[in-house]
Amino acid sequence: MLGSMSQDPELREFVVAEAEAGQRLDVFLTRKMPEWSRSQLQRIIRQGLVNVGLRAAYKAGEKVEVEDVVAVRAKREIVTVAPEKLPLTILYEDEDLVVVDKPAGMVVHVGAGARSGTLVNALLHHLGDRLSSVGGELRPGIVHRLDKMTSGLILVAKNDQAHRALADQFKSHSVRKHYQVLVHGQLEKNRGEIQAAVGRDPVRRVRMKIGGIGAREALTAYRVVRRLPHFTLVEAQPHTGRTHQLRVHFASIHHLVVGDKIYGAPGKLRLGGSEFPTLARNFLHAAQIELAHPRTGAPLSFSSPLPEELADFLAFLERQDR
Repeated sequence: MLGSMSQDPELREFVVAEAEAGQRLDVFLTRKMPEWSRSQLQRIIRQGLVNVGLRAAYKAGEKVEVEDVVAVRAKREIVTVAPEKLPLTILYEDEDLVVVDKPAGMVVHVGAGARSGTLVNALLHHLGDRLSSVGGELRPGIVHRLDKMTSGLILVAKNDQAHRALADQFKSHSVRKHYQVLVHGQLEKNRGEIQAAVGRDPVRRVRMKIGGIGAREALTAYRVVRRLPHFTLVEAQPHTGRTHQLRVHFASIHHLVVGDKIYGAPGKLRLGGSEFPTLARNFLHAAQIELAHPRTGAPLSFSSPLPEELADFLAFLERQDR
C-alpha cells in the first residue's frame, strides 16, 4: 500500500551564482530543493518540467552557468510504501542477498502509475527493515530492475555493503544476464551484436529510442536458440543496462519482441490463414544471472525456467506449423 500528498508551489525559480557555475543541473537543484530527492528531480528533468532560461532541459547532467535562471514547474509527491502480503518466489536468500523470480505484471517499485502491488511492497512484508537503504525509501534493496511485463530473476540487497558491491558489479558489467526472447521474423545470423545508444523518446515519453534524449551507449549480444516459420527464439545478453534495452535494440533491427505492443508488435497473429490473439505480455524472460557474491566473492549462478504462459505459447506456435 502507498500514501501520497502533493505540496510545494507549482513554480520555483533560482538564479545560478558564480560559485555554483559548472554544477550538474540535478546537483544544483538538489541543493536548492533539499526536500526533493535527487531521483525525483532527475525524473522531472526528463519529463521536461525544468527550464534553463527559455528552454526545457532534459538532461540531468547538463552544466548550469552564471546567471542562468532555472525554473521548476512541478508538485512533489510525498510517498510512503507499506508492506503487502503478496506472492513472492524466492530462489535464494542469505544475510546479504535475495534472488527473486519476478512474474510478468508486477512492477518493481512504486512510481508513476504504480501505487501498490509492487515487488518492494512484497519484500517489505517478507523482510521488514532487512533491506539496504542505498536506493532510498521507495526502493529499499533494489539494485537493478525489470520491466513490468518482463519476468525472471532480480537481485535484492539486504544491507548497504552488499548493495554497493552489487552496484559496482553492474557498473563494471561483470554481472552476466541472459534473457529468453521471442521476436517476430527470421534473424539473418545465428549470432550477432546490436550496438546503438538508447535514450528517451521525445514524443512518446513512455518509450525509449535509438539516439533519444540523453542517449547512452548500449550493447546487446544474441544467439538463435530456435527458429519457427515466422518467429525466432533467441538468448540475449545485454552488456549494458539501459531502460527497455532489449526491446529497443530488437525493434531497431525490425524484429519486434512478441507481445510488445508499445513498440509496435501486432496485437493479433496471422498463422496458417487464421488469426489468433498475441500474448498478453512481452515474450521476454530473465532466465539466468551470474555474479560474484557481494561479501565472499564466490561465483553464483541462478536460473529460471520459462513461465508456463510462455512455454504454452511456444508449444502453440509449433502446433500451427504441423
